Order: sequence, then C-alpha cells, then structure tokens
Amino acid sequence: MNLSPSSPADAVIAHLKSLRREENRAGMARFGIETKTALGISNAELRRIARAIKRDHSRALDLWTSGIREARLLASFTAEPKALTLEAARVWAGDFNSWEIVDGVADLFIDARLEGILIPEFAADEREFVRRSAFAMIAVSAVHLKDEPDDTILAWLALIEAHAGDERNFVKKAVNWALRQIGKRSACCHGPALLLAETLAARQDRSARWIGKDAVRELASATVLDRLNP
Repeated sequence: MNLSPSSPADAVIAHLKSLRREENRAGMARFGIETKTALGISNAELRRIARAIKRDHSRALDLWTSGIREARLLASFTAEPKALTLEAARVWAGDFNSWEIVDGVADLFIDARLEGILIPEFAADEREFVRRSAFAMIAVSAVHLKDEPDDTILAWLALIEAHAGDERNFVKKAVNWALRQIGKRSACCHGPALLLAETLAARQDRSARWIGKDAVRELASATVLDRLNP
C-alpha cells in the first residue's frame, strides 16, 4: 500500500497492520515497552511512514484514538505542534501507558511550547507515566530549547529535587535523565545541576541516592567537563 499526505487514518492503520511483526513484540517487551496493542513495527520504519504521510493534525488525533502503539507514535510524529491544544495534550497524557510513548510525545509537547504549563502540572500528577512526562519534557527542553535563557531551564531543578524520592522505575529514570541533561546544557547550568546531584547522592532514600550518584558520575566525568570548559 502506498501512503501519501492525503491518506486518511484508517488507511494508515490498515498499512500498519499489514506490517505486523509478532516476533518483534517479545523484544520490545524486554525493553519495558507496553506491547498489548503493539504491532511490532520498528521506530525506523515508523519514521519512514511519517515522512511519507507528513503532518496532518486531524489525522494524528484519529491515529491516537486507535490506541495502537505504532499509530500513537505516528500521531506524535505527524501532529501539528501549533495546532495542539492544552486540552488535547492532557487527554493524550491520560492515555500514557509506556515510557516509549511518553518520551516520543514529550518532543511534540515541547515543539508546541506547552512546557511552561504542563511540566509543573504533570510533575504534580500522581500517575506514573504522566509524572514521567514532566521530566521527559525537562530533558528535551534542556537539549532543544537553545534560545531559552539558562535560568528558565535551571528553574526546573526544584521539581527534580522535590520528586527525586519517587521510587517508581519510570519516574526516577526520567528525573535522572532531566538532571543530567540540564547539567550538560552549558557551563552555567553545570554547577547547579552537579551540586543538586551531590545533594541527592547524600540523601537516605534509595531513589534520590541512585539519581544523584548516577548524575554525579556523568556530570563530573572528564568528557562532560572538557566539553563545557574547552
């Protein structure tokens, strides 16, 4: 089936189903990917499909509604950032059930420039994958929002400190990711991030200690220091 920018959601989904690879689903599960609705299609293949169908916001919303893993990833790749509303972002977040979907959609939320509202809102949310999305957005922001002042990014350290004690696997890994990305953003960001990492490494709770020690290991490495202070 040849897909094009005019292909409707049902045609895209039919094409995805034709590419189903049962043997790949077990491998995805080993990486902690939710496979209940997965078809076993690689992200590289999904990116190729996204390039063929291009962006269409209405179709992206329909793809998301299908609930299929691959269709939801395609939705995140092909939605129009400027057309994404806070209401739609909150609906999508309520459907999050996998770290992979969360991290893919985080890019879209940042492109839509919804981070100022969604990061604190989602960090306060008790749902594991919704909270993860807040810290995934922080990590993405630290890397991609190059024109934002460093102080804007550094302000998120307070949320990292506040939620470092969340021991849920997919939250603590995202908190760690966010802290490391802030610390690697610039020489200005490095010092405060490393200081927080050292503070967390000295805490009694296991999650904060792991987050801190792992971040210190990277942020104090010669590789990072040489890059930030040539």
